[in-house]
Amino acid sequence: MELYDGSLDVCKITNRWYNDVKDKNCGALITFTGIVREEGGISALSFDVYEPILKKWFNAWEQRAAEQGAFVLFAHSKGDVAVHTSSYIAGVVSPQRKVALRLINEFVEDFKANAPIWKYDVIDGERIYAKDRSQAINGAGLLA
Repeated sequence: MELYDGSLDVCKITNRWYNDVKDKNCGALITFTGIVREEGGISALSFDVYEPILKKWFNAWEQRAAEQGAFVLFAHSKGDVAVHTSSYIAGVVSPQRKVALRLINEFVEDFKANAPIWKYDVIDGERIYAKDRSQAINGAGLLA
């Protein structure tokens, strides 16, 4: 689990991941990169992260992946991320591509539903909670 201030350096992060895993005798490294798109007049998105719950969520995914001979990788931004730059990269490394393809989809969907990261639109320099595009964490009742 990696957290960064501001936009992610996608090439640097994904190249490092590749170099870290290429000799582990796995057949697949699947990545997903989220890019902030321009919509609704935003100049950026901004993110607040609650690290203790995020670490617990990620550790559960590490165990789930390990049970299938795979492992997960994850990088996310804190603070402001300009449009057309990345705020999120997920990866799955597995001996078999089918496992990695299935797990990357499940991982990204579960992240969207349960990771304790709150999103704000940045419009004219003001942070506005993106309630209509956010999802409450199951059982938390936070920022619903």
